[in-house]
Amino acid sequence: MSQKRKVFITVKTYPTLSKTYDELVCTAGILDDGSWVRIYPLPFRKLDHEKRYKKYQWIEFELEKNTSDMRPETYRVVNRATIKAIGEPIGTEKQWQKRKDIIFQRNKIYRSLVELIDLAHANKLSLAIFKPQQLIKFEFEKTEREWPPDKLALLQGKKNQFSLFQTQEELEEVFSVVKKLPYKFFYKFCDQEGKESRLMIEDWEIGVLYWKCFEQEGRDEQKAIAKVKQKYFDSFRKNDIYFFLGTTKEHHQKRAPNPFVIIGVFYPPYPPHNPQLPIPFSS
Repeated sequence: MSQKRKVFITVKTYPTLSKTYDELVCTAGILDDGSWVRIYPLPFRKLDHEKRYKKYQWIEFELEKNTSDMRPETYRVVNRATIKAIGEPIGTEKQWQKRKDIIFQRNKIYRSLVELIDLAHANKLSLAIFKPQQLIKFEFEKTEREWPPDKLALLQGKKNQFSLFQTQEELEEVFSVVKKLPYKFFYKFCDQEGKESRLMIEDWEIGVLYWKCFEQEGRDEQKAIAKVKQKYFDSFRKNDIYFFLGTTKEHHQKRAPNPFVIIGVFYPPYPPHNPQLPIPFSS
């Protein structure tokens, strides 16, 4: 049974291509009752511009449980026409206090990754807030530079199906493909029990930042990566940093040893009346 719900958007991952749904963005946030929700699948860039929500903005959706996805927080949009933005995104005033009030109001801040993995294996959660005890390193590695040909061909086929009903400009808008990131980015960190982990960062922001730095640095990939590291490691560690963690559908179902990825980074500054030492790190 579907119902209209308000969601405070906290997560948008960098788009991926799917054979079933074209280009997908994993969207997650806080429901109007304070609990986590994942909205999947959702072809974000196919939405009308007025429906393309931003992070830290309240959005109204008509949602129902996604029965094809076993993860407990996963819902799907019943009718994309019902998507409605409510007001402007919540700002960063008073050390992000309004954002923190919404996100932390009823959600536990986990500090043990083993505890989170056990809960995911028991299918009790697939989204969580995690506080790292120590940042060890920011890493990157090369990956495929182009989207798989079979997925691109499928997308082109769908584009051709609509060619009789839409103008070329409309087709290019709907079926344009986001640039594939040529690198994967990772945090290596420890939790409060000293367990060391390395998780991929899939936040949309890190992808956008890379491409912005790439152009600013004369299309020099290594200089662009250095600037991404400067923000995500050197700058963020000075703030009160948290990870939004989520399991992938494939790894959740297969009970992978660690099914989580970092789907968002939350980094409010410390309050001026309560200064803290930067989170420990090693280069």
